[in-house]
Amino acid sequence: MNIRALALSFGSIWAASVLFVGLAHVVWPSYGGTFLDLTASIYPGFHPSNSLGAVIVGTLYAFVDGGVGGAIFAWLYNRLGAAA
Repeated sequence: MNIRALALSFGSIWAASVLFVGLAHVVWPSYGGTFLDLTASIYPGFHPSNSLGAVIVGTLYAFVDGGVGGAIFAWLYNRLGAAA
């Protein structure tokens, strides 16, 4: 499994999810509040609000987080697959 490809895929999908919910929250403040609060509890320095700056910070955190998670997943998959 290609580690870089999976890291970029996971990072992009997770960042797009946070971006979509964050932008929807800017337009409709009642939308996605619980999801953004959960995200804020994981990412230090991210505070969900009705500003585009907060959406960008959350999206960047999500891209890095998803990328690291995807890379670890692919690496572990490759290691366990080689051992079998």
